[in-house]
Amino acid sequence: MESKSHRLINLAARKQIISSKDASALGIPLNYLSRLVRKGVLKKISRGLYSSSSSPVTEHLSLFEAACRIPKGVICLLSALQFHKFTTQSPHQVWMAIDVKAWTPRTSTSLIRFVRMSGRAMHFGVKEYPVRGGALKVYTPAKTVADCFKFRNKIGTDVALEALRECRRLKKASMDEIWAAAKVCRVANVMRPYMESL
Repeated sequence: MESKSHRLINLAARKQIISSKDASALGIPLNYLSRLVRKGVLKKISRGLYSSSSSPVTEHLSLFEAACRIPKGVICLLSALQFHKFTTQSPHQVWMAIDVKAWTPRTSTSLIRFVRMSGRAMHFGVKEYPVRGGALKVYTPAKTVADCFKFRNKIGTDVALEALRECRRLKKASMDEIWAAAKVCRVANVMRPYMESL
């Protein structure tokens, strides 16, 4: 029978990040995590989050960390642009959408930047994308473009325009999909002239 330590090590090898909740769900006492960190088998990423020391660092590690911390959040704006490969910029923070009525999660890190959304704008275009170690909730390319126009005061109109151009150039979404997202985000009038010029 597999030991508790080996179960944790194997889980960490399969997933990019494991949490103290994962250990509890397996019925493994939390002191096993700190023991494995001391042995150098696991790395403590932040409070309650661990990764395998032998796992290669992937481009999605910071997104996974944010998703583990904020399970009801959705990766959006600059982080979604990077995920969909619309931009070469690497944001310093992970941008996450949370419901307008949700408590602002207390995190010990400044690596997450919250954007509040409500109603259909929060839930439209959410998709789970499989990546190594699990899945990430990220807005679709069309919704990401519409969000960039909606939050252009935060990220800049030039970023929103680049997102629209790259989305079309890479054929990540049809004009109809972008238009539907623009209506949900209530930026159809703002986006119309730019879409017509493409």
